[in-house]
Amino acid sequence: MSKAFTKETDSEEGDSDEGPETLPANAKNYMTPRGFRVLQEELHKLMREERPKVVETVAWAASNGDRSENGDYIYGKKRLREIDRRVRYLTKRLESAVVVEPERQQQLEQVFFGATVTYRREDDSEHTVTLVGVDEANLTEGKISWISPVAKALMKSHIGDTVELHSPAGIETIEVIAIHYIMHTPAS
Repeated sequence: MSKAFTKETDSEEGDSDEGPETLPANAKNYMTPRGFRVLQEELHKLMREERPKVVETVAWAASNGDRSENGDYIYGKKRLREIDRRVRYLTKRLESAVVVEPERQQQLEQVFFGATVTYRREDDSEHTVTLVGVDEANLTEGKISWISPVAKALMKSHIGDTVELHSPAGIETIEVIAIHYIMHTPAS
């Protein structure tokens, strides 16, 4: 079909402002101070560095004439949409953020947001995780979202407690071995 008869829009299939994990309705967007700074830095870099460079490239490509087969123009417009989508997402997340400083936790013997917890599974394997905000979660670093099944099971428990972990594989009992609140270092 001729391009003249197709609807051209700036949105593409799958475009949304959502990130990897959305918050449940009425849930607060908890973040550690470090996580908040990381998102701020990403937003700043996108707005002050990356977006202006792409705008400049698109303007240059547009001045070359025929845009229908101009790769720099087509890719640049697509990249601008991606950047703008990410900027909207980051802006919403930062505006709704509730920054919690784990080092100020008073009840150090109980699991709350920001705790680093070591627990034992039924197979006697031990795992250490830190409960962080949705946007900070990174399993390879041992950081899990505070709304994940493991974090929900551990929340408000004490050392020595056994709690039930509800997962797609079924119910498993896990035992809390250690709880720490680590001082977070500034983002690098």
